[in-house]
Amino acid sequence: MEATRHSVGMAVLGAMAARLDPAHRWHGDKHVSGEVIVSEIQDTTVVLLRPKLLMNINGVSVARAAAKYGVRAEDIVLVHDELDKPLGKTAFKYGGSARGHNGVRSCVDVLQSD
Repeated sequence: MEATRHSVGMAVLGAMAARLDPAHRWHGDKHVSGEVIVSEIQDTTVVLLRPKLLMNINGVSVARAAAKYGVRAEDIVLVHDELDKPLGKTAFKYGGSARGHNGVRSCVDVLQSD
């Protein structure tokens, strides 16, 4: 579903990765079922994750990466499409329901955190 609004999360991650040091490249991590980049930004470790599981179960990948890299649920930022918003509009939300988004629901369920 590349180049559709359903792939906006991957496009944002790609743009973020492009701004990192060129030495940082995506690498496959079978343990987390995805591709990761780990980088230091202003004394903070940042882990970018591109899950390779189906969207409806991508919470498994997110939880595995969180455990492996020591990331707390409250420090995870999910980037996803939102069909209720006009194309090109963005919003930030801290906590709450998945609002019908199966990928977000998967993360909430597996992490046991909203």
